[in-house]
Amino acid sequence: MKTYDEENPPLPDTSENQSGVSRRDFLKISSVSVTVPMVVGPTVVKVAGAEVPVHGPGPVPVTLNVNGKTLKAQLEPRVTLLDALRDTFDLTGAKKVCDRAECGACTVLMDGHPVYACSILAVDAQSHKIETVESITAPGGGLHPIQQAFVDNDAQQCGFCTPGFVVATKALLDKYPNPTPEQAHHELAGNFCRCGTYAGIKGVVSKGKGA
Repeated sequence: MKTYDEENPPLPDTSENQSGVSRRDFLKISSVSVTVPMVVGPTVVKVAGAEVPVHGPGPVPVTLNVNGKTLKAQLEPRVTLLDALRDTFDLTGAKKVCDRAECGACTVLMDGHPVYACSILAVDAQSHKIETVESITAPGGGLHPIQQAFVDNDAQQCGFCTPGFVVATKALLDKYPNPTPEQAHHELAGNFCRCGTYAGIKGVVSKGKGA
């Protein structure tokens, strides 16, 4: 009489089943690492009644309006506006410092409003007007009055935060040509200087648009 050993159970019948593959052969096959593609989902889904394209993990066409120019590239949907500007379009004025929307070194203007380029995806920046520090120049070339005011007031040291401050200051002065200290503090609160040049920056802002 056959007995059942729990620690060493009998092997199942190795004869081929209806599929033509025995259980033993199936185990051998499954031990090989094989990459099986996932089922491809729809390229378009409906959200609130509207059809919205689903961007996969691969590069997708992206068109940006930057400093009055149309820039096109194939970018992965995860690429931030900051990385697209710096790595793809060679616009390195916006600095990558904290990369988590805390320091303001990557500040650019989107439709005239200051935003952190590190916290916006490039695919989401499409159809918006983007302005970087490279576009802030004097009408005849050279330094913009705001940039010159930063130099005159010794409002920069290491310089990593300076481009972001220049962009944020331009947005401030476009909104308030002669800002009060409270308005300046509020509008520039999202930019930080680790060198501590705030006194010089206050000197820039106190002169207003005529700086």
